[in-house]
Amino acid sequence: MTSCHVADDPIKKVAIFGGTHGNELTGVFLVKHWLENGTEIQRTGLEVKPFITNPRAVKRCTRYVDCDLNRVFDPENLGKKMSEDLPYEVRRAQEINHLFGPKDSEDSYDIIFDLHNTTSNMGCTLILEDSRNDFLIQMFHYIKMSLAPLPCYVYLIEHPSLKYATARSIAKYAVGIEVGPQPQGVLRADILDQMRKMIKHALDFIHNFNEGKEFPPCAIEVYKIMEKVDYPRNKSGEIAAIIHPKLQMAWSENAVS
Repeated sequence: MTSCHVADDPIKKVAIFGGTHGNELTGVFLVKHWLENGTEIQRTGLEVKPFITNPRAVKRCTRYVDCDLNRVFDPENLGKKMSEDLPYEVRRAQEINHLFGPKDSEDSYDIIFDLHNTTSNMGCTLILEDSRNDFLIQMFHYIKMSLAPLPCYVYLIEHPSLKYATARSIAKYAVGIEVGPQPQGVLRADILDQMRKMIKHALDFIHNFNEGKEFPPCAIEVYKIMEKVDYPRNKSGEIAAIIHPKLQMAWSENAVS
């Protein structure tokens, strides 16, 4: 995948979401840390706001309370009349849309980084939702080069069936960050360090971009789902096999944030 032209307008407002899924603790830990001391995420001329997206789920250390917050930022849910009868995450999505949007408007935040963990052994992964977005391709290339020799993968989810109404979709540029493997409800120091570096390099790129640095055309390798392969099953429909250890690195749909 190759970039051609990078956006001309400077980036002014950036949000860093943690706790979209309340049991994915790296983003929760980092955002809480930056809320207390945000020195390391500040850049000249840039507003950077760390934010806990699903505080009730974080308190319970569960993925969500009523429904998945990372699937309800669609026009139907965002347009519903606010009521206590609505699922908690739908009400929360409307609040977040008011704070960082409105979605698809000129007033929305320029970039949202949404921090996630996965039990899949997929290392440092950046999630790209638009293969024609030159700005994000350049950013992802910068992050990958800055992290080297630590691998950093780019996961492209342009397929229509994978177009989720994600929390990050409020922003003009949506960036998913997924780092694993890490069990749910657990915090690993090495995973935390990797995610912290990814945010650092992303903010450095934005700073350089705002300062007028030119970025030559670049190419990045991306991964995408080609097909879904189910487990072998017996006549009762029960799983009859497990993944071979040598294939444990394989990507799976469960890795999607």
